[in-house]
Amino acid sequence: MNYPPKIHQDNDINHIIEVIKTYPLATLISVKDNSPFITHLPLIYNESGKLIGHIDKQNPHAALLKNAQPITILFSGPQCYISPSIYTTTQLPTWNYIKVHLKGTVHAIESKDALKDSIIKMTEFLEAPEHKYVLDPDNQRMLGALDYIEMFEITIDTWEGKFKLSQDKKPQDISNARTELIRANHESIEHFLKKVF
Repeated sequence: MNYPPKIHQDNDINHIIEVIKTYPLATLISVKDNSPFITHLPLIYNESGKLIGHIDKQNPHAALLKNAQPITILFSGPQCYISPSIYTTTQLPTWNYIKVHLKGTVHAIESKDALKDSIIKMTEFLEAPEHKYVLDPDNQRMLGALDYIEMFEITIDTWEGKFKLSQDKKPQDISNARTELIRANHESIEHFLKKVF
């Protein structure tokens, strides 16, 4: 049984890669002795088709991010409640979302030079397009941190896109739902930050 329904599955690799690049904060899930280890880290998709990440050596999850260990990775795009009031047709309340589920194999990268280069490249990617900050290769804080960080790469074995965007509705309702997704995400961020900070 395929779930979610096929209309809400998007396994176009280019669409999935776009989610990864736009929303790079990933949820990494590994299992040891039937217990899950879950960590949230930014991952960068590189030109060789692998995901690159860095983790604090003190994180207990780090021990599982090496030696061809299996891993599940989740990326989350925008999501929101969809009220029937936005549709031109009679509908029920629902929730729209974009999620990416990947399974892969993780390997440690032991080279300190590769780690340094990767941190610089990740910063460059995340600073795009304005590049207001450039991480200098001789930055002493970065150089001092290298001894406390481990680098890893993930070879992706399976790709799964879950794009629930009211695709089963009429064209006008699909458009309305996408407009609502944009509006609700902007508004919810603003309201949340005002309440918390």
